[in-house]
Amino acid sequence: MLKIARGTGEQDMNTNVTATAQAASAPLDVDAGQSCTNDMGLRAPRTVADTGLPALFVAHLVLKSLLQNGKSSLGDLIARHCLTAAALEETIGFLVREHLVEIAHRGAADTDVYLRLTDAGRALAAHEASRSTYCGPAPVTLQAYVSMVDAYSVKRIRIAQHDVRAAFPDLIADMPLIDSAVAALNAGRPVMLYGPAGGGKTYLAERLGELLQGAVPVPYAIHVAGDVIQLHDPLIHRDACASALPHVTDRRWRVCERPVVMSGGELTLAMLDLQYNANSGFYQAPPHMKANMGMYVVDDLGRQRVAPADLLNRWITPLDRGVDQFSLQSGARFVSPFDVWPVFSTNLTPAELNDNAFLRRLGSKLHVGPLCLDDYRRLFDAQCAAHDIEQAPGVFEYLLHQLHLRSRTPLLACYPADLLAVLRSFALYHGDAPVVTEYRLAHAWHSYFGSAPEHEDTHLSHAGEAGKRYAGV
Repeated sequence: MLKIARGTGEQDMNTNVTATAQAASAPLDVDAGQSCTNDMGLRAPRTVADTGLPALFVAHLVLKSLLQNGKSSLGDLIARHCLTAAALEETIGFLVREHLVEIAHRGAADTDVYLRLTDAGRALAAHEASRSTYCGPAPVTLQAYVSMVDAYSVKRIRIAQHDVRAAFPDLIADMPLIDSAVAALNAGRPVMLYGPAGGGKTYLAERLGELLQGAVPVPYAIHVAGDVIQLHDPLIHRDACASALPHVTDRRWRVCERPVVMSGGELTLAMLDLQYNANSGFYQAPPHMKANMGMYVVDDLGRQRVAPADLLNRWITPLDRGVDQFSLQSGARFVSPFDVWPVFSTNLTPAELNDNAFLRRLGSKLHVGPLCLDDYRRLFDAQCAAHDIEQAPGVFEYLLHQLHLRSRTPLLACYPADLLAVLRSFALYHGDAPVVTEYRLAHAWHSYFGSAPEHEDTHLSHAGEAGKRYAGV
């Protein structure tokens, strides 16, 4: 049977609305909510007041849910909005008394209660949906979000050198460079990786993200000054085992791995602000906000459509203060945590960026250049093994002396995988076994770099292959 507390009528609903309005008119700051314990903030709410949301907001959420989905059971509403039965019963009781919702069916089980809108409820639901169509999991308050980000801050992580060695047993890179990058991140300082294209900066940044261990609570959405900001992104936030945070019983929070978010050449200044959709009436959080409690990588800095100086200036305040400021369509402004490991990757040198104010805020500026000969050989062998490609005797020496040194091409980390991919595709096309020979390697080289062979003997080294001509050679 549906249980409706008789003491939770219009008077309680109006009391909640008044209190919420007073809170909304007060300045929003990142210190709000710190007095409450984190465990309490992650417990399932037993009442509407426990959610921290305005009572009318929850009522409108239920109305829109019934408008969009039709007749729904209490169980449907629990699953749809991630609220407890007790909190929803309180709201439903109010809506029934206001003749906005009626009970269409009542079964034996407590959740076997089906609800539908009345004509008055349908009209109000349509009006609210015209303002905002958001009808997903109930959001959490900004204060609760700030408190959780502080409790699970990425800046609380400390990684030792032995952790790095254990996490990257197969990494072929300059380990002192890795040590410098992790040391800067441990200190909460940004890292800038610079060097030629193909040196492995992006790969290195992604691998650094593997050091982010542990699970964090990520809310589906945040309620700020009457508006909803959708935060959880299934393309970014990967689910962690729920047992990693057993105290999280409030289903408005999803237990996720620490996020790693990457923005590349598509990044614009507008993308770093809240993304408002006029059709839906709610906001999407920007990428660095979705990266909170994790890592945010700005890749290919300098290739964006915005000038590097403008983009760098956008980060000065967040890097200094650990918060970012946002504005809503209503004119309300609020601050949100900027709690990330920031990594910037660029083909430009620090001198070419020419922004001393930004550069001095970086913890380390690390050059990622060509590999040493031994590392390049290890990488080539590892790529051959990974793609099940055999090597003819002396083929690496041929690659080194006849191709790299002759053309003065640096030993960049991208070349082994790229060259072998070209070689393998042509071998499969001709029905041959993927074996690295001098001939095939020379063909892959000239195809990859778009250059004609300078000497006939650079690609016709074997008499058995002298008669072969692949397309493009």
